[in-house]
Amino acid sequence: MKNNIGIGVEAPKLECKDKKCPFHGNLMVRGRSFTGKVIKSDSHGTICLEWPRLLYLPKYERYEKRRSRIKAHNPQCISAKIGDKVLVMECRPLSKTKHFVVVRKIE
Repeated sequence: MKNNIGIGVEAPKLECKDKKCPFHGNLMVRGRSFTGKVIKSDSHGTICLEWPRLLYLPKYERYEKRRSRIKAHNPQCISAKIGDKVLVMECRPLSKTKHFVVVRKIE
């Protein structure tokens, strides 16, 4: 059974039995969404992703490069690898540090 998660994202073609999958499980997504690059893929379905941002320093009248990093759940049906660009959305807390789930791989 494929759930409609409420945003215009197609469900993945693969099936999974993951309870924490927004498409095949009972996880609801809400709130913020980010696009970033996967830099680390741990076991237990966790990935770490980051994206660059610029911060203005008024003293020097210049910008400095910084990066934001978050951890997200990687469902088996999506299975993002290191180097993939992904879209993540906020959900309920899945663990101490995971509050996001991967919704789509972006080519």
